[in-house]
Amino acid sequence: MKKTRETVLITGAWSGIGKGLALVSAQHNYDVILVARSADKLEALAAQLSHEYTIEVTVRPCDLAAPGSVKFLCEGLIAEGKQIDILVNCAGTLEHGAFVNMSADDHQRILQLNVAAHTAMLSYLLPPMVARGAGKILNVASLGACQPLPSVAVYAASKAYVLSLSEALMEEVRGSGVTVTVLCPGLTATGMMSGAKQKNRNLRSIPNWVVGDPNAVARQAFRACLKGDAIVIPGVRNHLTSIFSRATPKWLVRRVVGILGRATLPRA
Repeated sequence: MKKTRETVLITGAWSGIGKGLALVSAQHNYDVILVARSADKLEALAAQLSHEYTIEVTVRPCDLAAPGSVKFLCEGLIAEGKQIDILVNCAGTLEHGAFVNMSADDHQRILQLNVAAHTAMLSYLLPPMVARGAGKILNVASLGACQPLPSVAVYAASKAYVLSLSEALMEEVRGSGVTVTVLCPGLTATGMMSGAKQKNRNLRSIPNWVVGDPNAVARQAFRACLKGDAIVIPGVRNHLTSIFSRATPKWLVRRVVGILGRATLPRA
């Protein structure tokens, strides 16, 4: 029997924006493949989606930062005949603090997940989309991709990579039937945000009104992806920030974000 529903694969699906994207995908009647490290949380989300929506939910627990994990995941899906119609690259991590106070392993872990795994997912799943002339990519970057961010320097740099790669791929696949959308959210109530606040009390003073709702961000991002929009920046405040970053001399942007970033660092 021919499969009629299309399939969305979401990395980092267990919480935050990734979980929100799983929910909105199910609401739009897409089958969903959930990928993240936590099998228990994925199973709980899968049970919820299967109960509430008439879709097929597949769970693939996977530590994408582990060597060979993306290859194992993607080759397994291909061997099973799973066609990925929408790839959502949402998995990511950050460490908050001064660069010099972090270990080389901390930096490498960020780059492995945010850059290497992200790129590997694209390298396996984008070519089949181009070959059949249909498919969509949603890459999750960050508003931090638009400027350097002291205190999360490697994270922001990794998201600048995602933004640049996404914009390049948009043009490479133009006219192929495949679209690439990049999401650049500002501060959002995600697990990463909560973890950073737990480690650094200075971050707990961030007012709630500047922190976005992950489900609202997910809904806006999914709409943009379906339309084939190039870049989506949720929220008026975040749009203004991106305009400031582009229109202001780089030395002034560095000074401003430097002051703000240093203020969040723990005092010695």
